[in-house]
Amino acid sequence: MSVDNERGTLFRPIVPNQHSRVTYAELFFDLVFVFAVTQISHTLLGRFTTLGVLQTILLFLAVWWVWVYTSWITNWLNPELTPVRVLLFLLMLGGLVLSTSIPKAFESRGLWFAIAYAAMQVGRTVFWLLSTSSAQTLARMNAVRIMVWLSVSSVFWIAGGLAQGYWRLALWAMALTIEYISPAVRFWIPKYGASQVSDWVIEGGHMAERCAGFIIIALGESIVVTGATITDLAWTTETITAFASALVGAIAMWWIYFHRGAEAGSEQISRSSEPGRLARLAYTYLHMPIVAGIILSAVADELVLTHPANHSDLKTILSAIGGPLLFLVGTILFKLTIRSFLQLSHGVGIIALAILAWFASALSPLVLSLITTAIMVIVATWESISLRSEVAEPRSEGSQPEAISA
Repeated sequence: MSVDNERGTLFRPIVPNQHSRVTYAELFFDLVFVFAVTQISHTLLGRFTTLGVLQTILLFLAVWWVWVYTSWITNWLNPELTPVRVLLFLLMLGGLVLSTSIPKAFESRGLWFAIAYAAMQVGRTVFWLLSTSSAQTLARMNAVRIMVWLSVSSVFWIAGGLAQGYWRLALWAMALTIEYISPAVRFWIPKYGASQVSDWVIEGGHMAERCAGFIIIALGESIVVTGATITDLAWTTETITAFASALVGAIAMWWIYFHRGAEAGSEQISRSSEPGRLARLAYTYLHMPIVAGIILSAVADELVLTHPANHSDLKTILSAIGGPLLFLVGTILFKLTIRSFLQLSHGVGIIALAILAWFASALSPLVLSLITTAIMVIVATWESISLRSEVAEPRSEGSQPEAISA
């Protein structure tokens, strides 16, 4: 994932001291993934078994990967230019096929899912390769490396689409393993070797804004699920309370991520001497549990709304506690990466959720939802107060940051 100082004609212009904005074409492209996230949450809700969870995790990882790779490409290519816009619109078509195939990806539409995914991954990389000029040696070599890795994984995607049952799951898991380890080994291939992380020159502010946009997509989907669910229910005290708990929980998640974390991440990656390395870890990998936690919380919200007074079953417990837990684990690691210290408030929230899991089966889904929401609100409030105190009382010059912070 590298670019050279000399830019091709389809690449974004470099403007000193100004980060590239997210274009309307990119936001339009993201609409497909609003649908994809909805499909994933509904698929998980409909097949909450061990096998169903594994299948849904695989589908989520595929959707995230195809989106984040596109974000890397549009970090370099200029979506204001017609050829790049056409690329994004073609990717939208592939994304719609991908999204509509999700509910039956392990049944009758596996081949459709595989073809759409492989076509998006390989086709986009071929376009990037053809967009580089002969002078962009680093970009061309890296495009070749990535194309080789994605072409190999595509063989497993298509083979899995043709296979049935557990073979499909195994082949697709192999395909994802190939794709997820490729950045870690810097896309090493015979003859050309591996790329250098220092060559992954990206515009950090744009990458941070793109990933923050996906968080908004996931949070928006959770609100849509909550609103659609309560529309068809009787408006009792319990359902209204569950609705309020779900909304406040979503707001708390927004606050934890966006109040200072998103801005700090954008500033840090913009100043970093190795923005590619930071983008690979903080945005490509560590945002996955954050998004997964929001999606799982949306599943919990629907379960709580439809059965607020029953005893909490395993499905409700795993989603109601697992969603916020995944979210906090992702955010604490993300903020550790960009701030170099652990958020004590997040750690306490993780411990509180783990303790709650021991007693969850004795609680009703509504009470469980209220407690998890309260924990998230406490984490958000604690962090906001502590960060405000740090701003009011800045460290003296030359002092070292603490390893753990609220």
